Amino acid sequence: MGSYSASAQHLVDAMTAAALAEPARGLAFQGAPGANSDLAAREYAAGSLPLPCYSFEDAIDAVREGRVDRAIIPIENSLHGRVADIHFLLPESGLSIVGEHFLRIRHGLMSRNLGPITRAMSHEQALGQCRHWLRANHIDPVAHSDTAGAAAWVADSDEVGLAAVAPPHAADLYGLTLHEAGIEDADHNMTRFVVLAREPLAEVPQGVPLMTTFVFEVKNIPAALYKALGGFATNGVNMTKLESYQVGGSFAATKFYADIVGAPGEDHIDRALEELDFQTKSLRLLGTYRQARVRP
Repeated sequence: MGSYSASAQHLVDAMTAAALAEPARGLAFQGAPGANSDLAAREYAAGSLPLPCYSFEDAIDAVREGRVDRAIIPIENSLHGRVADIHFLLPESGLSIVGEHFLRIRHGLMSRNLGPITRAMSHEQALGQCRHWLRANHIDPVAHSDTAGAAAWVADSDEVGLAAVAPPHAADLYGLTLHEAGIEDADHNMTRFVVLAREPLAEVPQGVPLMTTFVFEVKNIPAALYKALGGFATNGVNMTKLESYQVGGSFAATKFYADIVGAPGEDHIDRALEELDFQTKSLRLLGTYRQARVRP
């Protein structure tokens, strides 16, 4: 468990007290107040009480231990790919995915005006999303655990030439000068978040497009993945995401994270999952939930 800089800590304390007082409205996120995950929480549930957490593990633990009912976690970005560690943390968390949210990402450059800007601090994802702009402006990237946390750090620093890359409104939140907004390298910069709870949805929404997420481990035999996925093709199931990751450090055991359109209870989904279960070493459903953006 890490700590926040002084400029962020008083905001963290106030938000934490409010969220813990009403766990049903609490929505844990990773980062400092004003981070993109904070914005995502407020957009996803307008009446929520966002709970700042220093790390993804802290946000997940806040839900697992019952301090708040839900967490909202970024899982992938349209420019920079998947968020590190999330594919490991989600299956191990014991939590269920109950929703998703898409947030348009905008980044701004902000500082205390202590000389010409030569270095910019931010989360590695944000730095990657702005790398061409930073390079063109001869600004060196400096990794930090969070975007808004970097803004708070800069607000407390006397380092000449140091700036932060963070959501533009963080400049007002931490008393910084916003030099330029919209410095991300593409207009389609979008992050997908998933919402986690201790239990899956009690009732799957009816009459709306649904998504189901699961992880599985293939058998260590030739054509294992081909055989495992065959049922989705033959049953006409649309798989919108499939990513692999190694487990155990052996490079021999591979797990896969997948999203499909539809839900258990639909005949073609049940047939595909039954065949997948037969062809794999393990299969775990992480949740069925309403699509925030409709996939075909």
